[in-house]
Amino acid sequence: MSTVNLTPTSHVVLGLIARKGPSTSYELKAAVANSIGNFWPFPHAQLYTEPARLAAAGYLNEEREEGGRHRRTYSITDSGRQALAEWIAAPTPTGYEVRDPGLLKLFFGDLAQAPSDLEALAAAQLEAHATRLEEYRELDRLLEGMGVHDHARTTLSFGLVYEEGAVRFWQQVQREHRERGSR
Repeated sequence: MSTVNLTPTSHVVLGLIARKGPSTSYELKAAVANSIGNFWPFPHAQLYTEPARLAAAGYLNEEREEGGRHRRTYSITDSGRQALAEWIAAPTPTGYEVRDPGLLKLFFGDLAQAPSDLEALAAAQLEAHATRLEEYRELDRLLEGMGVHDHARTTLSFGLVYEEGAVRFWQQVQREHRERGSR
């Protein structure tokens, strides 16, 4: 086994395969879209390259379909489980990262051509966050109905709190810009 730099995407791949069992890159992409993709966005193309890299390093086993589409199915090795366990156990000293295009636009709001542009931005962001909040609430109700009480549901609770805060934030921005416009 060679030593490779394990990235957050490496840990996503190892974690998903450890949780759901042998998986193709396509199955990993679907799992990300229905779970961590809600709070950890990254290019999904990495889900096609990263498993092969991890297999070459000995963290995953790779089985290739003989006929048909020659799909590759990956399963985690003991070394992969060990690397995942070490990553989970290690402290995470870095802070929270927010990459929100709406906040970026708001930051440069003083350069807007019309004050109404910022009110429209706030309205669009408010709608997007309110929609996501309702989606998260529905997912939470669904998981609760299924009796799911695990770390994925606990992570979802962060999404609920985040979206509730974002809704309040954009409501405040919208109010402030309406008040400025009425002066």
